[in-house]
Amino acid sequence: MQLLKLSDTVNFMRLRIPAMVLSTVLILGSFVSLGVNSLNWGLDFTGGTLIEVGYEDAANLEGIRAQLNEANFEDAIVQNFGSSQDVLIRIAPRDGVKAVTIGEQVLAALRADGTKVDMRRIEFVGPNVGEELTEQGGLAMLVALLCILVYVAMRFEWRFALGSVSALAHDVILTLGLFSVLQIEFDLTVLAAVLAVIGYSLNDTIVVCDRIRENFRKIRKGEPVEIINISLTQTLNRTIITSLTTVLVLVALFYKGGALIHGFATALLFGVVVGTYSSVYIASSVALALGISKEDLMPPQVEKEGADLDPMP
Repeated sequence: MQLLKLSDTVNFMRLRIPAMVLSTVLILGSFVSLGVNSLNWGLDFTGGTLIEVGYEDAANLEGIRAQLNEANFEDAIVQNFGSSQDVLIRIAPRDGVKAVTIGEQVLAALRADGTKVDMRRIEFVGPNVGEELTEQGGLAMLVALLCILVYVAMRFEWRFALGSVSALAHDVILTLGLFSVLQIEFDLTVLAAVLAVIGYSLNDTIVVCDRIRENFRKIRKGEPVEIINISLTQTLNRTIITSLTTVLVLVALFYKGGALIHGFATALLFGVVVGTYSSVYIASSVALALGISKEDLMPPQVEKEGADLDPMP
């Protein structure tokens, strides 16, 4: 199936310099935002108390937030959980205050106007566990990038390996920058989405690299820029179809999946867009800048046994 029937080669690499400048600006902006605003860490990382309550009728989230503000819980995160009658409340840790005590205070604040509120559950996430999860999450991404670097270097060529890892790092940094700028809560589901973005972007990059290597071996005459443009044009339909089908599912999750996976869907939606962009412009441009050529991708010639012997007189 082809969405686009292209008779001419698209000159993608014509925009590689503006694309690299744009990516550099966005990466620097992401670092600045991460340094100034940091990330809005969820309870999975910071620790705190999670309280689930139930109402007889649809809960008024704005009214609940106002009640908690009056009870000195200004940092409380309130959202529906499963249905409009169920509410999930997340509260940052309080020094010297137990989770049960916080739960009783929250329940008293919600019942102050006479509304019937049922306590469903109280969970406490310790800050020590949160710190451990933060370290392990960052280590998981670092190990993933190193393993990808080794794999692509062995599978293709070291220039492609550096280009692929640059594209993956680009996608992760921009995704983290988006969450830092918008101050969207960063929890374990978002971390899972970031790791999924790495996998998605890698898959797209591997397809592009494989086609470039194949065309370098098939097309005898042609500059590296020309061959890369041909390869990107040949994989364009596949890239569009894969991205569109993925985006359709993620849009449905974003609008209909509920608040608990809103961050997950946001990270994946943004990651699919930047992952597709980086596969075309970052990975290929870095390999081209490092001087990839036909000779680098040709299979090594194996000398036949006895070929170096003098012929019989």
